[in-house]
Amino acid sequence: MKDGGKLDRHDVEILKILNTEGRLPVTELSDRVGLSKSPCQARLKRLIAEGYIRGFKAILDPQKLGLEQVVFVEIKLTDTTETALSEFNAAVQSVPEVEQCHMIAGAFDYLIKVRTKDMKSYREVLGRVVSSLPYVGSTSTHVSMQSVKDVAF
Repeated sequence: MKDGGKLDRHDVEILKILNTEGRLPVTELSDRVGLSKSPCQARLKRLIAEGYIRGFKAILDPQKLGLEQVVFVEIKLTDTTETALSEFNAAVQSVPEVEQCHMIAGAFDYLIKVRTKDMKSYREVLGRVVSSLPYVGSTSTHVSMQSVKDVAF
């Protein structure tokens, strides 16, 4: 690794490979990045310790789980004080159908990605859950017709 905490080419290659193949054994990882096993393992531990790698998880197939409907929802809040933002942020964490939530600078306050079984299920989640989150003033739904690129990174 270079001075100053920057990633070198081996670190970057390790991260790229693990982003798509998180279960790769260290011996194979070391072969692919051109390092012996011990230095590769040391780098991997350091990348984890420094927070570049936050964890490992299984990437599930939503279609096999019957969760084919993806919508993006623009949310405008009625209040954007720090208290209101904190309450909204805390509440959205407990909604299992919300895969992502981003605070946005622009015409609306948040953009969330919601995944459900179908449009009927989404409408129920919108009415029962999303619209009931603290300080939600209005929503606008955009339905995804096809995922062209979906990367976990």
